[in-house]
Amino acid sequence: MAGLFIIGGAACLSASAIFVKLAHVDAGTAAFLRCAIALVPLVPLLVYETRRRGALPRPVRRYALIAGIFLGTDYVMWTLSILDVGAAISTVLINVQVIVFPLLARLFDGTRIPRRFLWTCPLMLVGIALAGGVLNFGRQPGHPVRGTFLGIGAGFAYAAYLYLSRRSGRRSSRHLVGPVCLSTASAAVTSGVISVFTTGLALSVPVASWGWITALALLGQVVAWLLISKGSPHLSANTTAALLLLQPVMAIGFARLILHETPTYAQLCGCALVIGAVWAGNRASRPTAT
Repeated sequence: MAGLFIIGGAACLSASAIFVKLAHVDAGTAAFLRCAIALVPLVPLLVYETRRRGALPRPVRRYALIAGIFLGTDYVMWTLSILDVGAAISTVLINVQVIVFPLLARLFDGTRIPRRFLWTCPLMLVGIALAGGVLNFGRQPGHPVRGTFLGIGAGFAYAAYLYLSRRSGRRSSRHLVGPVCLSTASAAVTSGVISVFTTGLALSVPVASWGWITALALLGQVVAWLLISKGSPHLSANTTAALLLLQPVMAIGFARLILHETPTYAQLCGCALVIGAVWAGNRASRPTAT
């Protein structure tokens, strides 16, 4: 059941790129608004949860706020890397989380990483590369070195957020909305500050774009992270990281349905490779959760 929550969260996240594309806003603005608007439903839910289950323990609040800093940094760095190296390469780079997230759990929590998972990691990354269209990369102008560092940095920040969110969920399993709300608020402040000094923060968004931005906030921020926060504490770090690799795979499906984008044969092969590698790498690793 926990795995279904992660898959559901990944499905919500996979629609985020489509909403950003349809909204026609810059990277910094999208990163800030997706978090700021998400607070509108999250704050009342936080008040309700606090009345029913009490206030969040102080360590959980600390984890959530620090996690939000990493999340806001991830949002801005990743969207900037897209401008430098394209969506294909940036998608590959940010998914270094599939390795970094389990390593953080191993380093700080002593969680064992199954050998089966380590063997299938290269296949997962190759599959993501194919699914992201990496074979079509190379003709557009950009800043490949800067974009590469930004993409890898975003992947590390993403992994840190996932690790801290999982840890806060295990420290207080009774609270679901609280950690997500605090981390979202922290991410809004972080992405807003970073954007002011990098991409700029243009809040004069066209009226037609607000609907897509709101959908991005509600589905890609609120629902996605509530589902992931619900499932992650009950799974091993490597299982969560691997299941989240389904996000770009599902994004291709949504793009086909909504934007009528036709994937190449290489992308379809990449999707099949990711799904097969995720299944093979995690079918025997679920009992290792700690």
